[in-house]
Amino acid sequence: MATHSKRPKLAVWKFASCDGCQLSLLDCEDELLAVSEAVEIAYFAEASRAMQKGPYDISLVEGSITTPHDAERIHQIRRSSRVLITIGACATAGGIQALRNFKNVKEFTRTVYAHPEYIDTLKTSTPISHHVKVDFELRGCPINKAQLLEVIEALLHGRKPNTPAHSVCMECKLAGTVCVMVAHGTPCLGPVTHAGCDALCPRYNRGCFGCYGPKESPNTHALAAEWQRLGAQLRTIRHAFRNFNAWAEEFRKESEKHEP
Repeated sequence: MATHSKRPKLAVWKFASCDGCQLSLLDCEDELLAVSEAVEIAYFAEASRAMQKGPYDISLVEGSITTPHDAERIHQIRRSSRVLITIGACATAGGIQALRNFKNVKEFTRTVYAHPEYIDTLKTSTPISHHVKVDFELRGCPINKAQLLEVIEALLHGRKPNTPAHSVCMECKLAGTVCVMVAHGTPCLGPVTHAGCDALCPRYNRGCFGCYGPKESPNTHALAAEWQRLGAQLRTIRHAFRNFNAWAEEFRKESEKHEP
């Protein structure tokens, strides 16, 4: 067994986010004990006050870049990390806070804060990959804890992570779930959304909300046309693509096609 000093050092970092993806790691419970035996958790403010200095073998990064300070800090983390993995919609696509990117952020600060002059923020909320090199992206809002464990295990064994590249539709078919679009005419983002949630919403006769972001080569144009055939208004389509993964390129471009 490897000695304590030889275990890979793992760090978990937070930027603009709700902490849900970090909580997914803590929610691993028994599996987390196995992780802690395989790696040295050197920095994880959500879980421990013990914070060791880098360099780190693996860094998990949650959250988007929304302030000048964070734009500097992510470069420091990149320099001290051998492998950097972004986890969750905020880190991979800017998160729900990326809705600011379509509007004037100064108007928001004037509306929300009594003294907006004290607020030091960027005009946009952007994914980590817009600022530094990212070695692997794990999507979801929040992430799937089983996928997170798979990514960590794969890195420890020097292999490529085995995470699904197919859509939520495939998960529905594997589970025998009736298609809500075909059976009920319910608009659903499942055909263009990355798998990972076990098709939770369709199992309860609700359309997919796109929590896991766009799958590989999504045909968003065809899906939007089908939504229109089902009676969805342009505003509805635009807002559907501007959700948790609003700044993901494929979703952003499709939403812009349905501007007034």
